[in-house]
Amino acid sequence: MTLLQFVGKNSRRNPRRSAMTVLSIGFSLLLLTFLISLWHAFYQDNGPPDDALRLLTRHRVSLSFLLPGFYRERIRKVPGVVAVVPWNWIGNHYKDDKPEHFFAQYATDPDEVFHVVSDWTIAPDQLRAWQRDVAGAAVERRLAATQGWKLGDHLFLQKNLYPVDLELTVRALYDAPPEASALLFNWKMLEAGNTFLRDKTDTFLLRVDAPASVPAVEAGIDDQFRNAPAPTRTETQKAFQLDFLNSLGNIKAFIIAIAAAVSFAILLVAANTMAMTVRERTREVAVLKTIGFPRHLILEMFLGEALMLAWIGGGLGILAAGWLLAAVAASPQLTLFAGFFRRAHITGPTVLFGMLVAACVGLLSAALPAYRAARLNIVAGLRHVG
Repeated sequence: MTLLQFVGKNSRRNPRRSAMTVLSIGFSLLLLTFLISLWHAFYQDNGPPDDALRLLTRHRVSLSFLLPGFYRERIRKVPGVVAVVPWNWIGNHYKDDKPEHFFAQYATDPDEVFHVVSDWTIAPDQLRAWQRDVAGAAVERRLAATQGWKLGDHLFLQKNLYPVDLELTVRALYDAPPEASALLFNWKMLEAGNTFLRDKTDTFLLRVDAPASVPAVEAGIDDQFRNAPAPTRTETQKAFQLDFLNSLGNIKAFIIAIAAAVSFAILLVAANTMAMTVRERTREVAVLKTIGFPRHLILEMFLGEALMLAWIGGGLGILAAGWLLAAVAASPQLTLFAGFFRRAHITGPTVLFGMLVAACVGLLSAALPAYRAARLNIVAGLRHVG
C-alpha cells in the first residue's frame, strides 16, 4: 500500500468528521474566492477597451441634482470630445415590483447615442425607426428575450423616481455586452410628461477620441463649470460606479476584513479537526512506530491527510464560488453595478491562490499535531487511553 492510499483510507475512517471538515473549508474558500473575484472586478479589471473612451459628467454635489441641457453643447466643444448625449437613469416600474421585471432604463438621444456607444450594434433600419418615433424604445436583445418582447410591442412603465408614466413601443433591438443590458428611449418623453424635467438630465455620457485625452477632457469640462450654479464632476464609467458603490460604505475595508476573518476561521476549524484526529490515534501511532515506521513517515501521513481534505474542500468551494458569481451577476437588483458583477469571474490566478490558501491551511493546521505524533514516546503512546 502506498502512502497516498494509506492517507486516503485514514481520511475515510471518520466520514462524518471528514465531510464536515471538507464542507467547512469549502464554504470558507467559496467566500474567499468570491471576495477575491469581486476585488478584481472592482479595482483591477478595466473592462473592454471601448470603456476607456467613455466618460460620465454629473453634478459635483450629488446625483439628486440635475444638470441643464445646454451643458451638452458646451461639453461638445471641449477638445477631445467626439460625441455627447444625455444619460438619464429612470427606475420606472414594469408590471410590478418583482425582481424579474426590474431592468435598467435610460433616457437619451436616439440620434447620437450609438456614436457614443459605438461598440454596441444595431440594425440601421431599426435605428431609423426608433429615431422617427419619439415614443419608441431600443432594447438590448437579451433583455427583450427575457421579458418576451418583440418589435412593435407596446410597453407601459409606471412612474417611480420621476413623476412620469411612459408608454413606449419597441422599435429596435441592439446587441451589447451583458453589463449594458437596458431599455433606451428618447429623453424628450421626460419633458413631455413633466415640465420640471424639461431640458435637464442627471448625467451626460460622452466619448473621447483616445484614452490619452481622458485627463484633459475631464479637466476641461469641470473647469468650465466650476463656478456655475451646477458644477460638474467628470469621470470614467468605472470611477462613477465605484463612487456610487463607495457611498454604501468602505467596500475595500469590508472585503479585506471579511477575507481575513474567513481565513482565520478556516484555520481554526482545520486545526481543531487535526488535533482530534491525532489524539484519537495516539496508540495507533505508537504501534506504527513499534513496527518500524520512521518519524518522517508519521509526519507525512498526517500532513497528507490534512492536505487532501483541504484541497477537496478548496476545489468544491471554488466551483461553488463560480456558480454564486453567475447567480449574483444575473440578479436584477444589481443593475446599477452590472458593469462590475457581470465582469466578475474566477480567473486562473484566483484558482491557484485559492488552492494555495487551502494547502497552507491544511499544512499549518496539521503541523503541530503531526510533529507531536512523530516525536511520540512509544511507551507513553501504548499506555494512552482515550
